[in-house]
Amino acid sequence: MSLAVSLRRALLVLLTGAIFILTVLYWNQGATKAQAYNEALERPHSHHDASGFPIPVEKSWTYKCENDRCMRVGHHGKSAKRVSFISCSMTCGDINIWPHPTHKFLLSSQTHSFSVEDVQLHVETSHREVRKQLQLAFDWFLKDLRQIQRLDYVGSSSEPTVSESSSKSRHHADVDPAATLFGATFGVKKVGDLTSIQVKISVLKSGDLNFSLDNDETYQLSSLTEGRRLQVEITANSYFGARHGLSTLQQLIWFDDEDHLLHTYANSKVKDAPKFRYRGLMLDTSRHFFSVESIKRTIVGMGLAKMNRFHWHLSDAQSFPYISRYYPELAEHGAYSESETYTEQDVREVAEFAKIYGVQVIPEIDAPAHAGNGWDWGPKRGMGELAMCINQQPWSFYCGEPPCGQLNPKNNHTYLILQRLYEELLQHTGPTDLFHLGGDEVNLDCWAQYFNDTDLRGLWCDFMLQAMARLKLANNGVAPKHVAVWSSALTNTKCLPNSQFTVQVWGGSTWQENYDLLDNGYNVIFSHVDAWYLDCGFGSWRATGDAACAPYRTWQNVYKHRPWERMRLDKKRRKQVLGGEVCMWTEQVDENQLDNRLWPRTAALAERLWTDPSDDHDMDIVPPDVFRRISLFRNRLVELGIRAEALFPKYCAQNPGECI
Repeated sequence: MSLAVSLRRALLVLLTGAIFILTVLYWNQGATKAQAYNEALERPHSHHDASGFPIPVEKSWTYKCENDRCMRVGHHGKSAKRVSFISCSMTCGDINIWPHPTHKFLLSSQTHSFSVEDVQLHVETSHREVRKQLQLAFDWFLKDLRQIQRLDYVGSSSEPTVSESSSKSRHHADVDPAATLFGATFGVKKVGDLTSIQVKISVLKSGDLNFSLDNDETYQLSSLTEGRRLQVEITANSYFGARHGLSTLQQLIWFDDEDHLLHTYANSKVKDAPKFRYRGLMLDTSRHFFSVESIKRTIVGMGLAKMNRFHWHLSDAQSFPYISRYYPELAEHGAYSESETYTEQDVREVAEFAKIYGVQVIPEIDAPAHAGNGWDWGPKRGMGELAMCINQQPWSFYCGEPPCGQLNPKNNHTYLILQRLYEELLQHTGPTDLFHLGGDEVNLDCWAQYFNDTDLRGLWCDFMLQAMARLKLANNGVAPKHVAVWSSALTNTKCLPNSQFTVQVWGGSTWQENYDLLDNGYNVIFSHVDAWYLDCGFGSWRATGDAACAPYRTWQNVYKHRPWERMRLDKKRRKQVLGGEVCMWTEQVDENQLDNRLWPRTAALAERLWTDPSDDHDMDIVPPDVFRRISLFRNRLVELGIRAEALFPKYCAQNPGECI
């Protein structure tokens, strides 16, 4: 009897203890969940989350190269080593970089594996500032490689800052003023075939870091394997050529999801140079606001594609987001909200970041038209009417799209404000030989309400010449060599001197103005609406009127457009074509769509202007090799956190050539 009682007591104690332990575990689990939830809320969001990488591993398939095409083969349950799609693509057929090199290239069939921790830089140049800039560019090159390799970033920040890199640069520059050596020292190392990748960059001539259409952008790249070490040499005459060499090197490297290492060629040679000097992208930040982060993301894509001009259409009639040092009233009255503004520091930051990727920032304050909201405070400051027709109705009488607004050409305060704005923007973006004044779509009926006894077209001409004079004053008394304006009824006259003004041609590629401008001696930048306007084809955004251009410009449309060939230009007129620019007007685009509206269509222009490959095919047909390379380049953009538009079904990407 006593034994039974003792057993019951023991069981009761054990049961009570078990209940207590389960209760503690339950509450601890709840506390852990709550803590994890709170940490998730506090953790900064990043596009570079390695656990959620946008390109999935494809373990079910292996690939083999047949007739310069990668063929997909099932790999279900097989023990043999799998060949990933990217490794097959990079070793099968033509060189797989974008844009295609213009001169010689040679790649070995043998490849090696390595980790980003193995990569080191050696700079040779007599120019201290060039050395510092190259070190900064190399920091970001390593950051991009870490992203490609799916590695977590070191420290609290995923991005090297300008100040951190500059400090590092000063330290190493003091050690050896003729050459600098430093390596990536990150966490636990994954071992590949190579123990060291030495990247030697030599800038032989120019020490100029200022952007110019005369910058020498040529480069040569070579690599050679010696034992378990890979020696890479990039040789250029300027920083800008060397930066393009880094972009090519980045595309000669890929991540293999079979061994989780980076791969590159055992030996390689590339000799390269652009066909056109101006390779641009324009973004309108007035009709919708875009964050500095999204602009930087765009510049990363531009650098990888070797584009070199970011045309920042800062303001328009819809909004004035830039906070001017001298005239903050412009943003106070013109910005959509306090948070949708750009400070002086923002503009400097974008310009400095862009230089790291070899891209110049060209700001534009459009004038005299396309200027309304933000310019209505003049009377309160005793400066008179700075602008006219602001938000006037019916809008179709006084402007091309609502809201209306046009600067007052007979108010000297208007010109002073423009001069101060030019001065600020030049300080933020650095010395330049090219500046954009805007100047298009002036509505003479707007001015006619106020100046009906005046030669209105002459007034427009006088305004642009005054703006040019103010730009010269803002630029320390020196007029930039190329002062750009949009094509318009004014540029169809000979009002603006062809020795000073460059015309950005936005009209149709078959319009007579294309020939007339060249015949009148103007240098031109082509941005034809029927080929290089990326905002077209999304339907009307108004209940009445056209309100949109159509149809959608596919990447093939962008790529196939060769106006200099279609116009049959002779050598003299061909030299007047500085290059081209895709335009993203943002009536129907905000930050949520920016990446996929720009990419990879912008890349199509990049190859057209860098390589300008000959075109023996039908006007609407793009060679299969181009499909293969742009598809892979699109994946490279996605690897870097750029949400580029899909080109075709993934089956077509996995089976190159089958869908074309």
